[in-house]
Amino acid sequence: MHSLQFSVPLLPTSRFKRHSVRCASDRQQLFNRIAPVYDNLNDLLSLGQHRIWKRMAVSWSGAKTGDSLLDLCCGSGDLTFLMSEKAGADGKVIGLDFSKEQLSIASSRQYLLSKACYNNIEWVEGDALDLPFSSGYFDAITMGYGLRNVVDKRRAMQEMFRVLKPGSRVSILDFNKSMQPFTALFQMPLTIKSFSFGKEWMIDNVVVPTATVYGLAKEYQYLKTSIDEFLTGKELEKLALDAGFSYARHYEIGGGLMGNLVAAR
Repeated sequence: MHSLQFSVPLLPTSRFKRHSVRCASDRQQLFNRIAPVYDNLNDLLSLGQHRIWKRMAVSWSGAKTGDSLLDLCCGSGDLTFLMSEKAGADGKVIGLDFSKEQLSIASSRQYLLSKACYNNIEWVEGDALDLPFSSGYFDAITMGYGLRNVVDKRRAMQEMFRVLKPGSRVSILDFNKSMQPFTALFQMPLTIKSFSFGKEWMIDNVVVPTATVYGLAKEYQYLKTSIDEFLTGKELEKLALDAGFSYARHYEIGGGLMGNLVAAR
């Protein structure tokens, strides 16, 4: 078995704030274990397209210069850094996650990238179901590949609603559970068609075998189960409206492979 290779050196976990986390401990441990290869396997699974989808998610959030922003379930920080660029030096960005290993990698990336605007980022170890922020605090929220993994999606949506300012938006990016896969298939370019049609094939025959090299086969088997159990676009819209949001719209992107929920408070 190959040893795990870290793309960046890990910094002490004292670089981010800690709050109590009440979640499924098995999921928290899972994301701690996969942290070292998380970014590389994201590139593999999406053929690098996840970077485009994340920029779209940030754009839909409505984040702008000087805003107070939250990237929920931030992982290693991809969306957090994009939000930081939107907020600028006069803004503030918080990246929150329940995985201290992911946060350590995010903090290390912040240090190594050394971009001036990234000084506006604070990393917080916390619980998406019990956010350690006052009501009406944030101007925008992003959440990338996180809602699918929380144990109580309704509660998570209610918490996002609570900490958002009136009129502000949340933008939630994740795999899309399409109800019309073949319709979407024939509307796509050939390269995207092949990928969308073979999503499960990719997980079984590319992602999991690659994860096996790092001793993480069981962890990435969880990915397929979590996608199968996720909500459809219409169900996500209803979830947001039931939580109190005044507007909710789910967009299929990446040829229907991904989806982005946009909801306004």
